[in-house]
Amino acid sequence: MYAIAQSPAKRIVLAALVAAGAFALVLVAVAKTRPAAPSREGDSSIRPLRINVPKEALVDLHRRIAATKWPEQERVTDATQGIQLDTIQKLAHYWATDYDRREVEARLNALPQFVTMIDALDIHFIHVRSKHANALPVMVTHGWLGSIIEQLKIVGPITDPIAYGGKAEDAFDVVIPSLPRYGFSGPLTMGCGPTHRLNKGATNET
Repeated sequence: MYAIAQSPAKRIVLAALVAAGAFALVLVAVAKTRPAAPSREGDSSIRPLRINVPKEALVDLHRRIAATKWPEQERVTDATQGIQLDTIQKLAHYWATDYDRREVEARLNALPQFVTMIDALDIHFIHVRSKHANALPVMVTHGWLGSIIEQLKIVGPITDPIAYGGKAEDAFDVVIPSLPRYGFSGPLTMGCGPTHRLNKGATNET
């Protein structure tokens, strides 16, 4: 971390990454259809992944959104009774008619994606190496409720800063994992928090 502190540009980038934990409602972009078979127990190999959600899954998703049974209208004019019906109906309409899932799928597939097993759990992640020497490794995670789609906009600027008006010494190699049960990561089967120590794994180079 001392190397980061010595670079003002990198401090700015890291501050921006911390601030990037905005609430994301695009999680539905990744359907529950898993594109890769789960890892076998004890297998910590790193497997390339390419997303190709079947058309049938998207048709079914649209059908289920359209078939939503809505509650009665709230009886207040603010959000004190929870998210307002008009807001969630507009969001559902956007998901069902305007959101381009294939475009998002293509954006994800344009980046190197992988799956590996850590603590008996499949973890999906993006790993983009900078072309600049001595790039500093950094991991960027999304929060709840969010997804790796939030982080796509930073991949170019931090891995290829020269193309965005920066300097080569400001470059990062970036890893962006999907949290358990998000994207194509597996479901969490054990307690996990800041003090949980992962077993050694995922040591192969990507």
